Amino acid sequence: MNFIGKEIEDFKVNAYQDGDVKSVTKSDLLGHWSIVFFYPADFSFVCPTELGDLADNYDAFKKAGAEIYSVSEDTEFVHQAWHEKSDEVGKVQYPMVADPAGKLARFFGVLDEDAGQAYRGVFIIDPEGKVRSYTINDMGIGRNAQEVLRTLEAAQFVAEHGDRVCPANWKPGEKTLKPGTQLVGKI
Repeated sequence: MNFIGKEIEDFKVNAYQDGDVKSVTKSDLLGHWSIVFFYPADFSFVCPTELGDLADNYDAFKKAGAEIYSVSEDTEFVHQAWHEKSDEVGKVQYPMVADPAGKLARFFGVLDEDAGQAYRGVFIIDPEGKVRSYTINDMGIGRNAQEVLRTLEAAQFVAEHGDRVCPANWKPGEKTLKPGTQLVGKI
């Protein structure tokens, strides 16, 4: 299934953030860019390195006008216990979303039903609630927060400048391309 341009469905889940449990709904993801970051499980091995990497880059995501929502099939109380126990995860300031019923993981097509865990999916959602980019990795393949940020910035640029596109490894301020016959065979 292709998720590009698909609008996220209504949902309501709990999340652990800033020492408290709060509710997160579709409306919380609207009006700004969102990174929905699925990972297999709390108290695991690759996952804390990823969440810590996102935490280390959180200010850059906020500066880019985006909120991060990490999601696993664990409860908000397990998120809290992990946040309190792990130095890496203890750096996390963004919402740690609980999806124990698998509703979000099923909608985004990342739930491994047999394992009861989510594959490593990253979904970049625009302010209107539509998916603009996504990648899905197998359980053992960690991701890079800088690449997620770069992809977010490229998605934002394309959304703002519909007649321009971003080449490989593009970063803000670098040259973009304007598709047309003048470029055919010249790149």
